[in-house]
Order: sequence, then structure tokens, then C-alpha cells
Amino acid sequence: MAFKEYSLNDFTAVLASKEAVPGGGGASALVGAVGIALGNMVGSLTVGKKTYADVEEEMTTRMEEAGALQEELLACMDADAEAFLPLSKAYGIPKEDPSRPAVMEEALRTACDAPLELMRKLCRAVELMEGFAAQGSKIAISDAGVGAACCKAALQGAAFNIYINTKSMQDRNYAADLEKQADAMLEEYTGRADRVYDLVTRKIRF
Repeated sequence: MAFKEYSLNDFTAVLASKEAVPGGGGASALVGAVGIALGNMVGSLTVGKKTYADVEEEMTTRMEEAGALQEELLACMDADAEAFLPLSKAYGIPKEDPSRPAVMEEALRTACDAPLELMRKLCRAVELMEGFAAQGSKIAISDAGVGAACCKAALQGAAFNIYINTKSMQDRNYAADLEKQADAMLEEYTGRADRVYDLVTRKIRF
């Protein structure tokens, strides 16, 4: 059964267990999906209102993309698990086995693929949240802030799942390239998520 089909109770129970998956990557994907879903909530409370008629077309387009992205993020829960399984098995290879270093290196690379792609999707989620916060209904502005905070947390979580694997790679050039990509996304998009948070704070507190 796909993780997105689990009940909340079942998912959090297995997350809290000693099972190898789901872990931080799957949790990050879920949190990101929750974040962008909140963006669509803002859109749903905006579209159809006379006050926001001038942004309705743009908001509708944004909602369509956000809905598709939400499904992609949920799918990332299983993609992360699938990418981690080879590494989980590689750790079980005896250290004296001469094949272990090469198998480990390949498994570490594979384990980085899913969180790197997750980060790319989350960057787009932050971009969409910017629009929801800027143009969305005032009665739902706090939800845009929560959504942006979720997307930021998910982005940071996905990055951890890259860094913990690159640390063990023998090919330091390959590791450095992955880290550079993750660093760049974090630098730009955590800042953008923070600006959404600040915008929402100003609107509801001052």
C-alpha cells in the first residue's frame, strides 16, 4: 500500500517505529503536500469572490498547478522510501566484503536522487505560496503563512536527507555537486518562504 493511502494514525505509527521507511524524507514530502494544500485552500476561498475578481484567472491557474504538485509531493513519500531501500540493504553487507564500497557508493547516490527532486518540487511550492499569500483572500491569509512555513520545513528536511548521504560518499566531487545544488535551493527558497511568513505577519498583526 502506498504511504499516501495510510491513515494518519497508521502513518505516524510506522514513522515512529524502527522501520527503515518512512523516515525524514517521507515526512518532509507529506509536510510539503500539506503546505501546498493550504495554498489551495486560500485559492478556494478567493475564487468566486467579487472582491478578488481581478485575480481570479491567475488564482485559478495557480490552483490547478498546486493541485498537481500536491499529488506529486504525496508520491514523493514512496519515491523516497524506494530510493533508500538499496542503501538500507548495502549497510547490511559485511565490511570485509570487497564489493561493499562500490555498492555503498551507488546506493548513496540513489538515496540522494529522491530528496533532490523533492527539493525542486518544494521550491516551486514556495513560489506558488508567494502568489497565494499576495493575492489570496484576507480571511485565509494565516493559512498562506502556515503553508509557507510547512514548505520551508519540508525543504530543510529534504536537504538533511541529501547531506547525511553525501557525507559518506567517497567521490567528494560528486558529493560537493549535490551539496551545492541543495545549498543553492535552501539559500534562495527558505528566504522566500520567510518573506511570505513576514508578509502574513504584517497583515494580521499590524
